[in-house]
Amino acid sequence: METDHIRAVVVTQNGGPEVLEVQSLAVPKLGPAQLLVEVEASGVNFIDVYKRQGVYPVPTPFVLGGECAGRVLAAGSEVSEFAVGDVVATAAGDGTHATLAVVDAQQAVPVPSGVSAELAAAAMLQGMTAHYLLNSAYQVTAGVQVLVHAAAGGVGRLLVQMAKAKGAYVIGTVGSADKEQVASTAGADAVIRYDRIDGSDELAAAVREASEGGVNVVYDGVGKSTFDASLASLRPRGLLALFGGASGQVPPFDLQRLNSGGSLFVTRPTLAHYVATREELLGRASDVLGGIADGTLRIAIGGRYPFEQAGEAYRDLEARRTTGKLIMVP
Repeated sequence: METDHIRAVVVTQNGGPEVLEVQSLAVPKLGPAQLLVEVEASGVNFIDVYKRQGVYPVPTPFVLGGECAGRVLAAGSEVSEFAVGDVVATAAGDGTHATLAVVDAQQAVPVPSGVSAELAAAAMLQGMTAHYLLNSAYQVTAGVQVLVHAAAGGVGRLLVQMAKAKGAYVIGTVGSADKEQVASTAGADAVIRYDRIDGSDELAAAVREASEGGVNVVYDGVGKSTFDASLASLRPRGLLALFGGASGQVPPFDLQRLNSGGSLFVTRPTLAHYVATREELLGRASDVLGGIADGTLRIAIGGRYPFEQAGEAYRDLEARRTTGKLIMVP
């Protein structure tokens, strides 16, 4: 692919999905430790929403997207690990909703044969997020009782699969009959429909009943609307891993609630701190992509959108209308 321009999805100013525009831009300059990647697929993620909204400040205008997979078209002079023609993936790219993207070689991982670029792009951020949540933020082992909110979503479905593979007892929450089926198929032992629940107290009571008194760990990527129920669902010395805010950011709260709830723990982790070294990144990515390659981990692509439908993709994501992973395809 030879061109002096790229097509890209640009955030023109902070705001809703309507601020996204497809523009023709100059090919980004390649640094000595970087790769120029022909993007085959780029992941649609809530971190992109936060950047677009300005929750995570990025000077506008900028090209959206940080997760992608594709073929290396050029490599910088200091790159020794990859060569032109290699298929790579990253969860830490810059401006990946584009036909070409520049990726730091240290943030790229090889995609094994048998894994398509679409699946690799769909798996990187959510797969490694589920991996660190289960292995590092809280070490899930056989018999641990786990609550996964939005269990039919991209990260949720992976958390259910990975936790079950470790022998955990998994409770999932979902918002519809279709999503209940998705969570059950992924392996959840119990599924709670929060669209049938009246408020946080009732949701927590349902979790405590399903778990015989509370869970050891809650994985909460929903945030504002589930936070109170998450805390109330924990048994003493349990941990709440608040890894996202799909329903909005959690407001400040009284730390004494952790005391009265049973010496509870809360963490607000992010993937970057759990792939801080090259060794850790390669280890997590290898586990995730290897699991897809050997069939032990199932990734569902919930929607493919051309650049011109970027606004629709993010509306679908933010309204939680979909299950599985959404991707942009040039």
